[in-house]
Amino acid sequence: MTTQTPNAADRLLDAALMHVAFDGWSEATLKAAAGDCDMDPALARALYPRGGLDLALAYHRRGDAAMKAALAERDLSALKFRERIALAVRLRLEQADREAVRRGATLLALPQNAPEGARALWETADAIWTTLGDTSEDGNWYSKRAILSAVYSSTVLFWLGDESTGYEDTWAFLDRRIENVMQFEQTKARIKASPVLNPVLGLPFRLLESIRKPGAPAPMPGRWG
Repeated sequence: MTTQTPNAADRLLDAALMHVAFDGWSEATLKAAAGDCDMDPALARALYPRGGLDLALAYHRRGDAAMKAALAERDLSALKFRERIALAVRLRLEQADREAVRRGATLLALPQNAPEGARALWETADAIWTTLGDTSEDGNWYSKRAILSAVYSSTVLFWLGDESTGYEDTWAFLDRRIENVMQFEQTKARIKASPVLNPVLGLPFRLLESIRKPGAPAPMPGRWG
């Protein structure tokens, strides 16, 4: 088995992680990491043009990739779908450095960075659903990712303050959030099946089903059927 040599961007990110606890995802961290790697500051800037923000986003996407790889190694056939989602979220958090995530959440919560934070959160939800084999083409493609984004973000916030052994309280919290989602889906199914409720309460669901997931490439985030 061959070992892949880290590229310049990965080496710089690895070095940055040694400084994040002290300087956050910042210009200071980028400069210190470049020094640790004996890297030309101009190259470091070219790799991460927005400095700490791009470093934080690279770390987030590295976590998504690690989660996808970990899921691919698991036999999920015996798990219910809700258990697969819970496992994916758990794997995503278990491989993360909590202080790096905390610093990243603080940075991405700033108003000027909020769009990037929302995009990163959506990418994580999309990575989970895609890896688990989601085949939806209509508005459910959006609703699944929107709901999972809410579940994941609330779980991350709980995890950041969890001091229980093995983060047991976090996994219990995650199970409760997924249970809430399942209850919503069951209610939606009952509304759609009801000849009394569906004509009125089912309208939002019918509108949602008329939306199609984005194409590749697509100038807009979706299209009407």
